[in-house]
Amino acid sequence: CDSLLVTAITAATEKVKTKRRENRFRNRNGLKSVLDEEVLLLTQQLLSSNPDFATLWNYRREILLHLETVRSEDEIQRLYEEELSFLEACLKVNPKSYGSWHHRGWVSTRLPRPDWARELSLCERCLSLDDRNFHCWDYRRMVVRVSGVPVDQELQFTDRLIGSNFSNYSSWHYRSTLLEPPTSSACSSPSTSPQTHSHRVCEEQLLKEYELVQNAFFTDPNDQSAWFYYRWLLGRAEREEMISCVYVSREGERVVVAFSRPVNALSVGLLLVVDGQPQQVNWRSAHPRLRHSPMWICDLPPGTISDTSNEHNLTVHWTERHTHRDCALYTGRSESWCRDSATDLELFRSELSVEKSSVLQSELQSCTQLLELEPQNKWCLLTIILLMRALDPLGYEKETLAYFQTLKEVDSMRTSYYSDLCSKFMIENTILKMEYAEVRVFSLCEKNLSTLCHLDQLLLVTHINLSSNQLLGLPPQFAMLQCLEVLQADDNAIENLEGVYHLSKLEEVSLRNNNITQLSDLKILTTCPRLARLDLRGNPITQIANIQSQLAELLPSITELLL
Repeated sequence: CDSLLVTAITAATEKVKTKRRENRFRNRNGLKSVLDEEVLLLTQQLLSSNPDFATLWNYRREILLHLETVRSEDEIQRLYEEELSFLEACLKVNPKSYGSWHHRGWVSTRLPRPDWARELSLCERCLSLDDRNFHCWDYRRMVVRVSGVPVDQELQFTDRLIGSNFSNYSSWHYRSTLLEPPTSSACSSPSTSPQTHSHRVCEEQLLKEYELVQNAFFTDPNDQSAWFYYRWLLGRAEREEMISCVYVSREGERVVVAFSRPVNALSVGLLLVVDGQPQQVNWRSAHPRLRHSPMWICDLPPGTISDTSNEHNLTVHWTERHTHRDCALYTGRSESWCRDSATDLELFRSELSVEKSSVLQSELQSCTQLLELEPQNKWCLLTIILLMRALDPLGYEKETLAYFQTLKEVDSMRTSYYSDLCSKFMIENTILKMEYAEVRVFSLCEKNLSTLCHLDQLLLVTHINLSSNQLLGLPPQFAMLQCLEVLQADDNAIENLEGVYHLSKLEEVSLRNNNITQLSDLKILTTCPRLARLDLRGNPITQIANIQSQLAELLPSITELLL
């Protein structure tokens, strides 16, 4: 039987190839191609056995498009309905066939009188067999979009799937695409355009979602699907795209522009105007490796703003977003800036998007109760941390650190992830404290930091202390500390200084008890022209013969070298 099947398939394939060769020959000679039902039958025989033959699906579409031009509407309706029936048979052979689902979407949009209820029913049957069939989910989203299915009907559909299986992550995800944005005035009257919604949820609907998801994770606290959805509900909103800071310095006649997100200044349309005159400048990121960066720098033509007896007004236009930011450099001032602080923007306070603290407090209480029942549940521990940060990141700092320690013990395989996340939160808290105090000194010593982040928020910092942590290096983003004068990073495990790049104001660097091993590790410091003091005590490099003379030759600006 197998040999007969192979023989039949081979014969049908040869016939299709012969037909295509004939059509190519006729096209080259200006003759009309022969596209008829015989080829449809041949390709059907082949696709019934192997529905992933993309070339054959393309050939069928060519024939069907031709038949549209020579058949009546009723005949085309019958033809496409037969095609849909054939496709159902193909999906039984392979329910995850790319070609079958794509062709079905194409056929559905060509039908003169489509039966969308039939298509939704097909999706429901397929998902009942495999609730994570992403081909089917994609197709259902297309059907819903084209047919205008109401959101509340789709929400009820996800209710049924989630009710039968709390672990159905695909249903949770689809539900997130259906929920309304907070700007809607009618929470109880869902829109008929579920595919155009943002990821925000209005408060009335949010309370319903909390009840649903809590039922899920109280039923099975260790299932991650409901927890992921819960974190989405509590997720931070995207920041508004804007120019967050403009900094100008007479020294070097530099202008630094910071954005709310990484951009490529060479393509977004950045225009600098000084005293009403557009300037021809070349923008560069703080480090060559940062092609998309939240911070961009340019040098003004000599003499533009160097005279301290003159006042200057600068404007940076972001033409792509039709926004701008002004900055005034006053007489007698060597530098100036205009910025939004992290405290004004609530940049770190709202890791979660819900605005009312009473709702968040209730959620925190629920998770705390669950933790009493499931003290080793990592999802519950992590969610409690996020809720605490939304409510009061500084007030809950000690509790957050304690929960992180428990997390590392409960889920030891992800210790590095939790260390990095804890480092991120500690840096955020320190930035908030620094801005509340209105100082330009940033101290994060003895915080067990394993990574550095939010460095674009430290543009104005002049002194930074990173001593006694677990840092392995200073990343390229460190070069965004354009005002830095003193760097202390003693007692880490730093091996490279890649981010200490073109810091024109840097005067002192202390790297005691790190892992600097060779002279090439320090070559990057040659880009810092003001560097006068370097402390390398306790590093392996100090054991190299004649290292002092080699360093003196490499870094002639240094007047105090400690080895």
